[in-house]
Amino acid sequence: MSRMTCKMMTAAALAAAVTVSFAWAQQPQTVRVRGTIERLEGQAYVVKARDGTELKLTVADDAQFAGVTKVSMADIKKGLFVGITGMPQADGSQRALEVHIFPESMRGTGEGHYPWDLRPQSTMTNANVEQIVAGVDGQTLTEKYKDGEKKIIVPPDAPIVAYVPGDKSDLKPGAKIFAVATKQADGTLQARSWRIGRDGVTPPM
Repeated sequence: MSRMTCKMMTAAALAAAVTVSFAWAQQPQTVRVRGTIERLEGQAYVVKARDGTELKLTVADDAQFAGVTKVSMADIKKGLFVGITGMPQADGSQRALEVHIFPESMRGTGEGHYPWDLRPQSTMTNANVEQIVAGVDGQTLTEKYKDGEKKIIVPPDAPIVAYVPGDKSDLKPGAKIFAVATKQADGTLQARSWRIGRDGVTPPM
């Protein structure tokens, strides 16, 4: 291979790397918002986050809405698709901080096991319930997803909720929400996924 060809290939590789880096830098920043809707200002909902800060959220054109209702461990059955925020344990299992049950129409949403931001070192596991075993510390669920499985202990005090159909009309002052949004150039957050508490429920995720 000639020296000129090598130089051209090196330049092309560098250009590709710069392009990828630039594209990565341009990716919208994902922000998870947990808080209460305070008021509506124009097209933006002003949300008071759990840390006391005020954030402005707009609704994405393709936004999805779901209500969040309180249920119990008895509602969790084998074969359901559920999401569990957990904390890693020394034996490799997880201890649930909260559990949410997806309806069949949302099966597969966010499937897998990955880091979460509810607490430092917390994780999220969205998967099918393969087994439920009663134990001294609570029920142990075996969740199976496409790349593996996790055993998760659900203590008696862990909040358990279920998603129900919702729409934009659920967004009103006083509503407790969890939203997944992207930061816009003007500083607002555009939310594409909204979870709204029903009957006084605070989305625990």
